[in-house]
Amino acid sequence: MTFTELCGQIFTRSIADYHITDNVDTPVNNPYPERSLEHLLYHKNWIDTVQWHFEDIIRDPEIDPSEALTLKRRIDASNQERTDMVEYIDSYFLDKYSSVTPSASATINTESPAWAVDRLSILYLKIYHMDAESRRTDTDTAHRKQCADKLAVLKTQLVDLSTAIEELLADIEAGRKYMKVYRQMKMYNDPALNPVLYAKQ
Repeated sequence: MTFTELCGQIFTRSIADYHITDNVDTPVNNPYPERSLEHLLYHKNWIDTVQWHFEDIIRDPEIDPSEALTLKRRIDASNQERTDMVEYIDSYFLDKYSSVTPSASATINTESPAWAVDRLSILYLKIYHMDAESRRTDTDTAHRKQCADKLAVLKTQLVDLSTAIEELLADIEAGRKYMKVYRQMKMYNDPALNPVLYAKQ
């Protein structure tokens, strides 16, 4: 099984597990051993899945403003956790390829492996929900056809992105590319860097 096939298997399970209750307050019940790559991937996709539904809820035009503010805070926290998980996954790859000596002509990729995995996780969510839209019985044929066409494009993107990730990992392993992890320096979450926050101290 390739790495992206493993991702697909785990992401599909996470999305299916979430939709048993389809409730953003359902606690994660990660079935994989702690500290394993599988555990990281499942947790990463669970965060993405919950946040997907947060984003749906907050777009309700009739949402109570106080509820919207509470939800915005949850989305902010979810975004931070999502970023943290990406860094954990990149740390796994840094450790895995720590013994590789890049060649003199090695280049750096535009994104790290884990940020590509982040896009893969979101893509599985898009496919799940577009597939559901393409099979709705409470809408017209035109809607289902449009969604089916979009679903086909998403599946092509899945093949392309999976191929690109596999090629990136092969290049890193062979020393043709090297990776760095730049820790996310999000200033708006830091009371010492956000002027609105430090002005109140």
